[in-house]
Amino acid sequence: MFAAFKEFLDEIAPSTGAPRASGAPSLRLAAAVLLMEVMRARDGISPLEREVGAQALQEQFGLAPEEVASLLQVAERESMTAYDYFRFTNPLDEQLPQPQKIALVEAMWRVAYADGDLRAEENTVVSKVADLLHVSHGEYIAAKMRAKPADATRH
Repeated sequence: MFAAFKEFLDEIAPSTGAPRASGAPSLRLAAAVLLMEVMRARDGISPLEREVGAQALQEQFGLAPEEVASLLQVAERESMTAYDYFRFTNPLDEQLPQPQKIALVEAMWRVAYADGDLRAEENTVVSKVADLLHVSHGEYIAAKMRAKPADATRH
């Protein structure tokens, strides 16, 4: 599923993570900010969450590690000043087919589960984003179950 997401985004997204001239973020930056929102949902960003987020971006966009690191830096700055999710979800919702929206929600769940402790704040972020991306409740739950590690005991 990540390969299809990567191919689609390679066709429509610019290679940089910088915001577009119109003020709308690139799809890559929008996805990275949403992943960063999950990482920032609780006190501090764990190294495991950052690693899983970087891996998701690398797989989904075919970026080199240094490109992912740069994209995450920009995403972290954008996330810190973001006042809502709509600015980031709207371009994704308008341009991504449903399977790629689901793949992004699944990647967000992977980040949330990365440190082995799913928190209510992380759950809330993923839930809000899934709703804004028009991911159905069934798709949302299926993505959560696919992302959940076999040894996860909470939620």
